[in-house]
Amino acid sequence: MKMSNYFKVLILCLLAVASTQAQLQLGFYTYSCPSAEQIIQNFVHEHIHNAPSLAATLIRMHFHDCFVRWCWFETLECASFKGCDASILLNSTNKQAEKDAPPNLTVRGFDFIDRIKSLVEAECPGVVSCADIIALSARDSIAATGGPYWKVPTGRRDGVISNLVEARNSIPAPFHNITVLQTLFGNQGLDLKDLVLLSGAHTIGISLCTSFSNRLYNFTGKGDQDPSLDSEYAENLKTFKCKNINDNTTIVEMDPGSRKTFDLSYYNQVVKRRGLFESDSALLNNPVTKALVTQLLHGSLENFYAEFAKSIEKMGQIKVKTGSQGEIRKHCAFVNS
Repeated sequence: MKMSNYFKVLILCLLAVASTQAQLQLGFYTYSCPSAEQIIQNFVHEHIHNAPSLAATLIRMHFHDCFVRWCWFETLECASFKGCDASILLNSTNKQAEKDAPPNLTVRGFDFIDRIKSLVEAECPGVVSCADIIALSARDSIAATGGPYWKVPTGRRDGVISNLVEARNSIPAPFHNITVLQTLFGNQGLDLKDLVLLSGAHTIGISLCTSFSNRLYNFTGKGDQDPSLDSEYAENLKTFKCKNINDNTTIVEMDPGSRKTFDLSYYNQVVKRRGLFESDSALLNNPVTKALVTQLLHGSLENFYAEFAKSIEKMGQIKVKTGSQGEIRKHCAFVNS
């Protein structure tokens, strides 16, 4: 029996997606734009110390960009698979884009990326993708503020589709439990170890109260508090930070007292039941993730950096476009006309 066209296209698409990852390479712009990576690094180093919190938001942007997936099977066009393709940067047009999805409403740094893009375009018009700029600036900002350094093979091309619904459905949320987190990470070819390590980026993050205030005031809809959250910590948050459930302006550190340092302190908070989000607490609700947290705490900072680097390098290659796929946008917020 002949295989249907649907499944033929599906297999071809999956093979194409797998092959694109191998086409990324270190120093991709060595001949086409030899100064590209230095331009990006110089800009980051020049400005990140004036706004060190951008390191957290740029790595979050990279994460949110890579986690969105899409394939329009109705027209059998698997070429529109999306991953790390800078689709998070596109503005909404006749359809709402990822940028306007609830998980991305608090993402910042778009202007920062645009400024880098303008510098690179002035040097090498139409050569360096917005997707590579996101990946490189995330790495450079973390390294510039004292965090880990990792390899960023380049050659990504930019996508032309950005869909609010896909971002809403694909990006892990603060309220997700371990089962949902495992599924969403698994959808992207990431495992539980990657989940634990990439969650470690919360060591430099901040959050608005509304992202977790239900844990303080209305966890099950009965005006109760999340029992998995340390009671002393919860009381402190209610007294000094999030004084009501609707507070959407107060900022809270994800890793109190250590949010400017990329270290193991976040995992200490998790073990003490002081992880700010339900997704942080969820790491204790699976024997594998719990054991991994313990292993990291018993290891060295250097080991954490090395393991984190492996996971984020892996994440940065999710469903990338290379070769003739996608395009090199002239402006990161718009597809080329």
